[in-house]
Amino acid sequence: MSAETVARIRETLVARFEVHDLEIHDDSALHAGHAGARDGGGHYRVFIVSPAFEGCSRVHRQRMIYDALGDMMKKDIHALAIRALSAVEAAKQAH
Repeated sequence: MSAETVARIRETLVARFEVHDLEIHDDSALHAGHAGARDGGGHYRVFIVSPAFEGCSRVHRQRMIYDALGDMMKKDIHALAIRALSAVEAAKQAH
């Protein structure tokens, strides 16, 4: 199920944002036995770069991603760690 969830996260974010870079990691195995894991929700980490985040606060970026993932946040995803950068921020960090 987790590979399927990762694919759905990827498809959803690519469809919603102009994605310049996207990494998704399934950390569910690190949380085996955790209540959320027992209920079927996985633990994931997302690194995403998009110009859509330009001028947005960290909290607003996270809300944008939560909104994009919609119902997945209620059943497929128990925990989601997000690192979201604008394209300008990512370019600055590369140097």
